Amino acid sequence: MRSVLIGAIAAFIISIVATPLAIKLLTRAHQPVRNELGLASNVGKQRTPTMGGIVFISATVLAYGIGHVALLPLEGRPHLPTVTGIVLLGLFVGGGIIGLLDDVLKVVKRHAGGLAGRYKILGQIIVGAGMGAMALYLPSPEGFTVGSEYISFVRDIPWLEVGKIGAIAIFVLMVVATSNSVNLTDGLDGLATGSSALVLIAYVVIAFWQYRHWCAEHPKLDACYSVRDPLEVALVAGAAAGALIGFLWWNTSPARIIMGDVGSLALGSLLAGVAMATHTMILLPIICGLFVLVSLSLIIQVISFKLTGKRVFRMSPLHHHFELAGWSEVTIVVRFWMLACVSAALAIGLFFADFLQRSGW
Repeated sequence: MRSVLIGAIAAFIISIVATPLAIKLLTRAHQPVRNELGLASNVGKQRTPTMGGIVFISATVLAYGIGHVALLPLEGRPHLPTVTGIVLLGLFVGGGIIGLLDDVLKVVKRHAGGLAGRYKILGQIIVGAGMGAMALYLPSPEGFTVGSEYISFVRDIPWLEVGKIGAIAIFVLMVVATSNSVNLTDGLDGLATGSSALVLIAYVVIAFWQYRHWCAEHPKLDACYSVRDPLEVALVAGAAAGALIGFLWWNTSPARIIMGDVGSLALGSLLAGVAMATHTMILLPIICGLFVLVSLSLIIQVISFKLTGKRVFRMSPLHHHFELAGWSEVTIVVRFWMLACVSAALAIGLFFADFLQRSGW
């Protein structure tokens, strides 16, 4: 737990200190904002610097290293990065690179389109497949892999085996879906940042509990978890959450900087990776309930308009519907954070209910 706390605190400090520097450096890096309907949240944001996700991605990677240094007094030797850490940070950085290309094109071309959608998805497939293969084909000496060949809910479901290729394909779908869901939610100041931090904090709790009841150290425990390096998962998730909270200081309304696609696509990729590493695949849509709700609003809107010519919402994604209904930006963000908190709490409740049932408590 020491390394997780130090990693989270270090990421928070790096992020909250570095973000003002990024604001100055990225002053001219602002992307065009489309505002045909006159959304209040878009007024004055034409000059807001973008690509702020670079800050919390960098802070997370640095804090991960600091968290490993914190283990030196306990182990007396360097604690090298694990395959789990490399996979999770690889997803985080890889998703960020795809988003960075999109943001740079928007700034350079002065057009809101950016990178074509098919190229974004292709990049997500490459990153997801590459890291997914590493997660499944590089076992630890104890035989544990980062990913699993089984569909999982709060742990692997024994009768739902899909094999390595099937597991990689499913993981790629998770990366694409989660990345784009977070990207859709990043429409109001602090909304995606705060919501992602809540999800990551929930995953810190889950990963640390798995560490305390890990099959590698408690093989005789009926309710133990057959995962790999759960403390590493907690460290990465905790560092990312700390970095997001530091960034949120400057990203909350009125935002001095926005995360851009470099931040949202990175976060979505990381969340998919953490779900894979904790073997909580089906739990992911529950713990990310807000992101799912926002994505569903867009899907419903498109289907309804194509089939009937009518719109269900004033505007999609969902947060813009409430904005046109007269809610203030801050009101929407706080209430959506509350929904994100409820989703995270429900997911944690389901996770612990399974443990209690298996352990006979």
